[in-house]
Amino acid sequence: MSRVIGVVVTHKRLELLGESLKILSAQSRPLDHLIVVDNAAEPEVAELVAAQPVPTTYLPSQHNLGGAGGFALGMLHALALGADWVWCADDDGRPEGPDVLATLLECAKQHGLGEVSPVVVNIDAPDALAFPLRRGLVWRRRRSELFEPGESTADDLLPGIASLMNGALFAADALDRVGVPDLRLFVRGDEVEMHRRLARSGIAFGTCLTTAYLHPDGSDEFRPILGGRMHTQYPDNEVKRFFTYRNRGYLMSQPGMRKLLPQEYARFGWYFLVQQRDLAGFREWLRLRKQGRQEQFGRPN
Repeated sequence: MSRVIGVVVTHKRLELLGESLKILSAQSRPLDHLIVVDNAAEPEVAELVAAQPVPTTYLPSQHNLGGAGGFALGMLHALALGADWVWCADDDGRPEGPDVLATLLECAKQHGLGEVSPVVVNIDAPDALAFPLRRGLVWRRRRSELFEPGESTADDLLPGIASLMNGALFAADALDRVGVPDLRLFVRGDEVEMHRRLARSGIAFGTCLTTAYLHPDGSDEFRPILGGRMHTQYPDNEVKRFFTYRNRGYLMSQPGMRKLLPQEYARFGWYFLVQQRDLAGFREWLRLRKQGRQEQFGRPN
């Protein structure tokens, strides 16, 4: 039987982590092993991990690796332990129930996937998506909207689109070909960069529409423009904006992403200059994306 190892990255969220581990450790298809990477190296987290009913490994880090470095460390450790599949989870979200892992494994088997993700929904309103998702030319904000008219739940796969790392399940050989997240990105955009590599690899992947992962709402960051026909991203604090815009500058300079540059300038130019009339914000966006394009990966002062 395939060996499935879970990887969770945490940083100073003990209570939320406890809720996540409770569901991860109680799957109807049990995890063979659970790895928790702790970017704050807190003794309380070590105790929580040791108390789980499945075999565990606690990896404390005295250096904050961010989400990108934390998942890279956890994934590599999972592969070193002999994982056939690596199941990723964050500390502030959790699977919607005990059958998520079994459903993802069956979907991957049925469709021959190297990676499969659940639908990521709002933890407080499970029919709402935690992040808006474009299907075709239309942006969807509700889980029920992901099925096209005339489709049934038997059409359970949205191919070529996946949210990483919230509940994402990777085959070991897919990670061999795609690699692990880029430590330099720290947070914000590391999952998009890995999605870029996944899309270019030729590996079949997608989102399983019949299961879900609960996550705090992130849709408020995606501001509608042009009457909702397009969206742009404006995080709610300066640190999030720093990493989001700096990392997007790097991302948009990479193969497979450069074709989106005209749209990128159009969306952010419209948002800052026309919709918000925020010249200073636009200049800051330009400065940060230039840092990313030049691969200047320092932390904010």
